[in-house]
Amino acid sequence: MQGAIPPSSSELFRSSDRLSFVYVEHATISRADSAVTFVKEEGVVHCPAASLSALLLGPGTRITHQAMALLGECGTTVVWVGEQGVRYYASGKSVARSSRLLIAQAKLVSNTRSRLAVARMMYQWRFPGEDTSELTMQQLRGREGARVRTVYRQWSERTGVPWERREYDPNNFGDGSPINQALSAAHAALYGIVHAAIVSLGCAPGLGFVHTGNSWSFVYDVADLYKAEITIPAAFEVVSGYTEGMDIGSVTRRAVRDRIRSEKVMERVVRDIQRLLVPEELPEEMLELDVVGLWNEQGEAQRGGMNYGDGGGTDDCYCFVGLSGESSR
Repeated sequence: MQGAIPPSSSELFRSSDRLSFVYVEHATISRADSAVTFVKEEGVVHCPAASLSALLLGPGTRITHQAMALLGECGTTVVWVGEQGVRYYASGKSVARSSRLLIAQAKLVSNTRSRLAVARMMYQWRFPGEDTSELTMQQLRGREGARVRTVYRQWSERTGVPWERREYDPNNFGDGSPINQALSAAHAALYGIVHAAIVSLGCAPGLGFVHTGNSWSFVYDVADLYKAEITIPAAFEVVSGYTEGMDIGSVTRRAVRDRIRSEKVMERVVRDIQRLLVPEELPEEMLELDVVGLWNEQGEAQRGGMNYGDGGGTDDCYCFVGLSGESSR
């Protein structure tokens, strides 16, 4: 319904409790009250917008302004997907009101020593049993390459799917081998939900610790934590049952979605990002606080919405942060 009041932060689903993603193609996406509707020839499907982490829009889709406004208010990442999900453009809005995680991320990535420490931690999580505390980035990348090759080989042997190397053309999905097509579709789906988790926490997708120079660098960092467990097994299992004419992209996305649900990946992504950036326990309620402070050179935050013109602090002005994230004075 046009003009409906957007949901408050307390009414939104927590990041860890949301659905993973929905992929839609050849449909019109609109709005009905607090739900988005998918209109196709087969009929109409309703989905509560606040329960959705990422919406992947494939070829032949159209979306209304009202639907985008609702998804934006709910913090849902909307991803425009190219052929079979290989190429995409994303936009989203954070449901977090606090910038605490964003500030922590910026501090860590801006210092070489702390950036390396976070990178080592992520590699340690991916490869338990190995001591990464003294390794350089070049050594870490070497270990990663060897481990990833081992994972591919193990799943090839387990499923009987031939494996040579990772090779794909982002401009021509169908030109790749079935296993490379499946891996591309699986990784694209994982990137979508990881991006959704990152922006929902108020973090910056472009401030990566291992990857750099891309607006999705941190997305690739975090997604790499789960590929060996989620996307690589799903891709090999799908291709092991491949038959001529099968839509590999669609089948793989469903397999990834099932694994994400069964392994509670959304909950883990949110928890792992917080562990990386803020080691101490951070209640998710803190991300919903609408607090605007004033910075000073001592690194402290002073109360906002005060008039400091006479050296004191009076309530002659005010600062209110609404759902749009804009302040009024």
